[in-house]
Order: sequence, then structure tokens, then C-alpha cells
Amino acid sequence: MSAQATNRAGILEPQQRILGSLYARNIRAVFARGLKATWGSNWSIMISGFVEPVLYLLAMGIGLGSLIGTVAGPGGEQISYAAYIAPALLAVSAMNGAIYDSTMNVFFKLNFARLYEGMLATSLGPLDVALGEILLALLRGAMYATGFTAVMAAMGLVSSPAALLMIPAAVVVAFGFASIGMAITSYMKTFQQLDWISFVMLPMFLFSATFYPLSVYPQAVQWLIQALPLWHGVEMLRQISAGALSLATAGHLLYFVVMIGFGLVITTRRLEALFLK
Repeated sequence: MSAQATNRAGILEPQQRILGSLYARNIRAVFARGLKATWGSNWSIMISGFVEPVLYLLAMGIGLGSLIGTVAGPGGEQISYAAYIAPALLAVSAMNGAIYDSTMNVFFKLNFARLYEGMLATSLGPLDVALGEILLALLRGAMYATGFTAVMAAMGLVSSPAALLMIPAAVVVAFGFASIGMAITSYMKTFQQLDWISFVMLPMFLFSATFYPLSVYPQAVQWLIQALPLWHGVEMLRQISAGALSLATAGHLLYFVVMIGFGLVITTRRLEALFLK
């Protein structure tokens, strides 16, 4: 739709926008363009991102799990080791997919293709661009979550229909990481700076209580881990998978809601500062 409207005198004048110049209500244009580009060139990379957590599940859940046996899950119930790590690996998969789309892809579009500069020269606002790009990351996260949940079901690791809630929960996890990832990327100027993202993600994965409980760490280390977003994603999906919903689950969800809001505000303001002033 045009960004103009006709007044009573028959003269064209700009429409009043929600959030002023920040939002033109045309997220679909950014999303459609990104979807077409991704499907044409990056489908093999998207598949590899799904295979990685499945291989972790087979190697650790079945291989190592045959030696470990059962462990205490949420609520203290004894569950198989594979059922213990599977929801956590789903959270890791959602994080990896969202971070890849919101950092490497966004960095190239921002600094080399100059794609966002061209978009913002049209009627699009920075919030349209931010949400359109983040929605691409969410689509990838939803595909990973659906496929991984199907693998869990095929392996007999889904014991309740309520476990299907892991799919939207994983999308929320992906949303949080995508919004923060894009915000951080907007400050980066060189490819070498992207290495810092991997430098942070790897230890966050290893210390996220994915493969062993949080209690194995000293108290000070536990506090640090509990401040990190992946731990909240792991615990939220693990509780949903076991059907052990509680106020703690709502607390994990609130953590990501705040994370999403913060990331969107920073990303929108950065795009506005870079290309509209």
C-alpha cells in the first residue's frame, strides 16, 4: 500500500504511521525477500543446523546414555538420559539457528550488500526491517524445533501430548537470541569481530546444564550460568517436555520476553541511527 492518503481537498498527504517513521506495517516485504534468497542459496546450511543436534542426541543420549541409565528430571522423576538431554539440545538448536541468521547473514547484508540502506530508502521503517529479518530466524527455529520434536517422538522420548508445546517454546528461545544477535551485529564492522560470538556461544553451550545438572558446579559458577539465556531455554524446554510446569517455567519465559523487547529496541534504534540520520 502507498504511504500516502488523500484528504478531503483531494491532496495527497502522508499517512499517520504507528511509531512514526520507525514502522511502516510492511514486515512481509522484508520477510518474503529474505525467504526467497535463503531458499535459493542457503538450504544446505539450514539442513546441517538440524543434523548437528540429532547427532548429539544419538551419540550422547543413546551411546553414553546406555552407561548412565536414568537421571533425575524436573520434579525429581527418574527419566532416561536421552530424555534428559533431548529438550536441552532442542534449545541449543533453536539458539544456533537464530544466531546464524541474525549475525552472519545480517552482517553481510548490513556492511557489504548494503541491503538495509536500500530498504530504508523506501517507505520501510527500521522496525519493519528488524522484525522481517528476525522472522526469518524464527522460521528456521520453528523448522528445527518441529523436526527435532519428531525425532524425539520416533525415539520414544515424548511421553505426553503437552510436549508439543516445546515447538512454540523453542520459537520463543529463537526469538530472544535472534533479536539480541541482530542488535549486537549492528555494532560490528569486521568479520573478525564475529568470532567473539562463537567465543561466547561455545562456553555457554558447554556450561548450560545440557549434559549434566547444574548442581555439579560450585555455587558461584551456578549463579553465573543461571544469568545466561541458554540455561533458561534449556530448563524451560526440559520442564515442558516432562510436563512439570511451574512458576519457574513462567520465569524462564519472562526472561525471554524481556530479552526480545530489549533486542528489538536496540536493533531498531541502531538501524535508525545508521541509515536515517
